[in-house]
Amino acid sequence: MGVFPMPLRDIDIHSHMTALRERVKELTCLYSLAQLADRPNITLDCLLQGIAELLPPAWQYPEIAAGCILFDERLYATANFRDGDSSQTAALIVNDERRGFVKVVYLEKKPELDEGPFLKEERNLIDTLAKQISLVLQRRQSQEEKKRFQEQLRHADRLATIGQLAAGVAHELNEPLVTILGFAQLVEKQAGLPEQTIRDLGKIIDTALHAREIVKKLMLFARQMPPRMLWVNLNAIIGDALSLFESRCAKQNIALVQKTASELPEITADPSQMRQLLVNLVVNAIQAMPAGGVLTVSTSFQENQVLLIVEDNGVGMSEEVRKQLFIPFFTTKDINEGTGLGLPVVHGIVTSHGGTITVESSLGRGSRFEIRLPCMAVESAKDFEDGVTV
Repeated sequence: MGVFPMPLRDIDIHSHMTALRERVKELTCLYSLAQLADRPNITLDCLLQGIAELLPPAWQYPEIAAGCILFDERLYATANFRDGDSSQTAALIVNDERRGFVKVVYLEKKPELDEGPFLKEERNLIDTLAKQISLVLQRRQSQEEKKRFQEQLRHADRLATIGQLAAGVAHELNEPLVTILGFAQLVEKQAGLPEQTIRDLGKIIDTALHAREIVKKLMLFARQMPPRMLWVNLNAIIGDALSLFESRCAKQNIALVQKTASELPEITADPSQMRQLLVNLVVNAIQAMPAGGVLTVSTSFQENQVLLIVEDNGVGMSEEVRKQLFIPFFTTKDINEGTGLGLPVVHGIVTSHGGTITVESSLGRGSRFEIRLPCMAVESAKDFEDGVTV
């Protein structure tokens, strides 16, 4: 019995229908991608995993196809994904930077295909998908940067408001505080006072001195105490400041390690503010190690910057707490252990000296504070010492 060939018209109709089905699948894939990208509150992981799942059905042989997306070294793939003999790849370019790729593979060979394992339209499709995914990622990145910038503006406004309040409170408290302290010290010097009165006066004086330190911190935070800039050897300040904590650290089973760089360049800074900065960071580290530990203070020099690093292996902090560290009056400590001003004062001192401060921390693994302060090159420093304006 002979085999009758399909009429040419029927072949054309079948070919057109096949091509139409492929175009429908491609459009369905692109439409589904757009729907996924427009879903509110969808996470980046869910978005990219969802797009990876859309890839195989859009290809000519979905039953043997698998797909994946690699973005910033994270892989999102279909359950059956593995490298096959035939694959297509297109790069993800976000803001002119290659951040990953989209990949589709056939897990089995299809020898009957004349133009290779993939249709020409499928080569165009993966390029189009890569461009659309890149645009979605770029838009999300822009939105995140905008959100971060708005949060920084809100934070700056909040700090400015608190700074004005702190300055007013500090000035209002300072005058009566000086009066209380002065009269208490005068009375204490009188002869023949009962022992109980002497003890009570001592408590008044100690409390007034403590309150005066808080006022100083408020004024520092509010920038009411301008820095007195001198040439400062940071290593010398560290040595002097840490000597005050040797006894306390020994009692609390804390090993105090000092790693200062030799021939560290001097910086122009306010010595008392640098001392205050270091004391605040050391006290914060000690309080983070109630069961003992290691407190390391180190310095180094890098690209016209002096680095001061204070790190501990204490309780650490969550990301949520880390984000709020420099907000005035924010504290996780008991009311008797902290005012919530120590780290904001550190931040204020660093920024007033043209420096930067970064914090790395995680729960149970301690914290690391890195401060970078600008210093002059050797030639500029010599000119400064010779009285030349630089």
